[in-house]
Amino acid sequence: MTTPESPLTIAVGDSAVSGAYARPDTPAATVVVAHGAGTGMEHPFLAGFTRALNDMGIATLRFNFPYREAGRKFPDRPPAAVAAWRAAMAEAAARSGGEPLWAAGKSFGGRMASMAVAEGMPAAGLVYLGYPLHPPGKPEKLRDEHLYGLTLPMLFLQGTRDPFATPELLEAVVARIGPSASLEWREGGGHTFDVAGTKRSADEVGASLAGPAAAFIAAHASG
Repeated sequence: MTTPESPLTIAVGDSAVSGAYARPDTPAATVVVAHGAGTGMEHPFLAGFTRALNDMGIATLRFNFPYREAGRKFPDRPPAAVAAWRAAMAEAAARSGGEPLWAAGKSFGGRMASMAVAEGMPAAGLVYLGYPLHPPGKPEKLRDEHLYGLTLPMLFLQGTRDPFATPELLEAVVARIGPSASLEWREGGGHTFDVAGTKRSADEVGASLAGPAAAFIAAHASG
């Protein structure tokens, strides 16, 4: 049975952003999910991911960053994105029954979640749906410094052909973070986890990542 999803509005400073909340009966956790730089919370990839989590007994809250809400194409600077993350997590906490509250995001959304946590935002753990470790073709410009101070559980789900994360570099980063971080590869996957020669809809691709995310969350339920 599909868990109904309710639209909501989240105040972020003097403005507001849209959100969508779904809560199955007695959820094991709540996962707040942010979109990537070029899409919004309505993207089928994120909808498929959150619906699959709901089917696995996990509540979800998707939300838009302010730039997307305003119809702008260029992503928010970190302070604005972090403020949106804090507001979304606070909204999820207010609706929770005390279950663990996790943060997850596609690319930019996951990176901003990690920056928010590095700046003190409470979270039980982080799930990255394609971490943008560096710009395509620029492996020398790593976006990793803030990760090494994080000690909460972190799951990196990454395609082996993602131009935003050279495999050897990401493996080195995860190893340096330490035992709190885990890395799971999706063979042949690009930045959207698309695999050449395989026809899957975006919602199916998103849903395929819910299983490993839910398993990782369950494994750290007592953490």
